[in-house]
Amino acid sequence: METLTDDQIFKIRRNLSDAGCGVPLIEKFLLLEQNHRREEQYRLLSQHRLSLLEALHQDQYKIDCLDYLVYAMEKEDKESMKSQKKIKCRRKRP
Repeated sequence: METLTDDQIFKIRRNLSDAGCGVPLIEKFLLLEQNHRREEQYRLLSQHRLSLLEALHQDQYKIDCLDYLVYAMEKEDKESMKSQKKIKCRRKRP
């Protein structure tokens, strides 16, 4: 492995930052790069990826809960509208 240029380091920092990595993780990644410890870099990235995926699943669950609530409310509103129409129809008959 060759030594990284300042531009390469900048790009790695920005990429990791854009991926949600904090400064400590970025510094550790760069230190591992300096020490030519590629397997540990892969492990570090994999761990961060898993944490992002877990957060995604948690957020998806929250979205599902909101979607269910909207579904239940709309169903209730439709049933209420049907009941109101039946009442209006009954009142019109002499």
